[in-house]
Amino acid sequence: VFAFGQKELPDVTLKTLDGKSKNIQEYAKNGKITVISFWATWCGPCRKELDAIADIYPDWQEEFDMELVAITIDTRRQLSKVPGVIETHGWEYDVLAGEQTAMQNAFNFQAPPYTLVLDKYGNVVYTHNGYNPGDEYELEEKLKLIARK
Repeated sequence: VFAFGQKELPDVTLKTLDGKSKNIQEYAKNGKITVISFWATWCGPCRKELDAIADIYPDWQEEFDMELVAITIDTRRQLSKVPGVIETHGWEYDVLAGEQTAMQNAFNFQAPPYTLVLDKYGNVVYTHNGYNPGDEYELEEKLKLIARK
């Protein structure tokens, strides 16, 4: 399911992996295109999506002045696995943690992976549920359109 529209980012505070609080609104105010990807260590399609994006992420950063924030919805017990997963996969994303039900309610999604894109003004302009190989190229096409605005 793909959607294009304009919505504001909910006002939600998350935790960094070292336990500091960070409001998601900070990303809406950074003047960059921001991709927010909800994932979990137990979600195979999530890891595949973040791996696929990792390969082209440096190009995206340069070409579109963007950043990706990966928000894990792992339980507190599963959170201990997150740093190892990030290191094993070599992901260079900001990673934040949020409680699953709160994230699903605030961002209105059923299951990860769930991706949304903010334009440089902080509007949610694109959302995507699930992952199939090649979806990263569709996301890249959306980034091209958003970068031109």
